Amino acid sequence: MTQNTERQAGPLRVLAVDDEKPALDELVYLLRTQQGVGEIHTAGEATGALRVLRTHPVDAVFLDINMPGLDGMELAGILSEFANPPAVVFVTAHDDRAVSAFDLGAVDYLLKPLREARLAEAVRRIAQSRAAPPPPAAPRGDPNAVIPVELGGVTTLVHRSSVSWVEADGDYARLHTSAGSHLVRIPLSALESRWENAGFLRVHRSYLVALRLVTGLRTVGSGTVVCLRADGSAAAVELPVSRRQVRELKQRLVHGPRHTWTNR
Repeated sequence: MTQNTERQAGPLRVLAVDDEKPALDELVYLLRTQQGVGEIHTAGEATGALRVLRTHPVDAVFLDINMPGLDGMELAGILSEFANPPAVVFVTAHDDRAVSAFDLGAVDYLLKPLREARLAEAVRRIAQSRAAPPPPAAPRGDPNAVIPVELGGVTTLVHRSSVSWVEADGDYARLHTSAGSHLVRIPLSALESRWENAGFLRVHRSYLVALRLVTGLRTVGSGTVVCLRADGSAAAVELPVSRRQVRELKQRLVHGPRHTWTNR
């Protein structure tokens, strides 16, 4: 198959792919409002998208995930094998595939219903990617090593290694890092299960902590708190430990991979 991937400076030539016509029409309408976008092609499924790419140079593909035949992830994998692949932006109603999307080298990940301002940010990121080397892909091998978060309308990845502790917030969880906190649509119980073998322990119904940052335990009144140092900061954080978790916490600290802990 001949891949027509010739590039040029100027407005972006884009391909919009969605098997639902109303969603495709909406995407095209919003793309036409963007000053950085020029020629727009459309396809209703992956095979049609590949036909367009055989005959038209395209700078970026805005791609749905759930489609008949080849889905969006599979199509993105094919595009990544092109000698000069187009930038890929996923446009989807599903918020649980962002890690896989960035692992495939996607420039952005947009959630439906699509907002014009969010689309403008994606177009800006595509323009930047054309002028600079592509960012490193998300680490492969462990899909739980990164968590997608929305920061100012932009989807970015927070690495598990940067998280000091996690706090329950209803059906959500708040990740605390040296750079700030991030609210994610994941229950604390789910993160506990995903990260239990990565040095994290649920010490309280509301808290999950990184054992590598524990500096000690101390008694406060009739209860116990765990002392953490924050990455990149000298400030200590103290969190309550439930009575039934005190023994397990001590065992993990003494017999686990971290051996430098001493009780206070």
